[in-house]
Amino acid sequence: MSQPIRVLLVDDQPLLRMGFRLILEGEEDMRIVGEASDGAEAVRLTERLEPDVVLMDVRMPVLDGIEATRRITGSGACARIIILTTFDLDEYAFAGLRAGASAFLLKDVGPNELVHAVRVVASGDAVVAPRVTQRLLEEYVRSQPDTPKPPRDPLLQDLTPRELEVLGAIAEGLSNAELARRFFLSEATVKTHVRRILTKLHLRDRVQAVVYAYETGLVTPSQGLDF
Repeated sequence: MSQPIRVLLVDDQPLLRMGFRLILEGEEDMRIVGEASDGAEAVRLTERLEPDVVLMDVRMPVLDGIEATRRITGSGACARIIILTTFDLDEYAFAGLRAGASAFLLKDVGPNELVHAVRVVASGDAVVAPRVTQRLLEEYVRSQPDTPKPPRDPLLQDLTPRELEVLGAIAEGLSNAELARRFFLSEATVKTHVRRILTKLHLRDRVQAVVYAYETGLVTPSQGLDF
């Protein structure tokens, strides 16, 4: 039997942590390795306990969940982070994805959806559908004041023309199956392209690829792709 998924619970509300614990500990392939009540403690415990997945609340004392996420992902830790939000289109969902989270879930998520999210994120994938991420980022970009377009990222020079096309399609929100149909490729080949893109651009998952496309100005809501 493979090793259980190690989960760290981070929330300043003990009752909420207890609820998540009861749900996840009922699964044979999951183990709660620790709990934190603020972001600073979450950073320390992630370093010490090395969880696979961190369920991260946003509004907490000492250090909020967004900054804690930024510090954890910036440290090179292998832990994947699921941001817990109250509204799916609030500012914290944007900020969490930009900080390096692999997913966000509403706090009133159902037990089955929570368990599924933890498993998917632990496998290295992202829970938030690319189209949802695209919609979030478009709303975020539109809400920001006009700023000069950032300079072209030198890392893009490492991508082949095909990989640039695939990156653009990922930013549009296409799934692997849709990418395969668009480019007349097998899904296995598409997965290889996606993996190489993530490696070359130092990105954690597909969600981060969509964030990257918007953050670097490759995609804008009004102009579309700009390769």
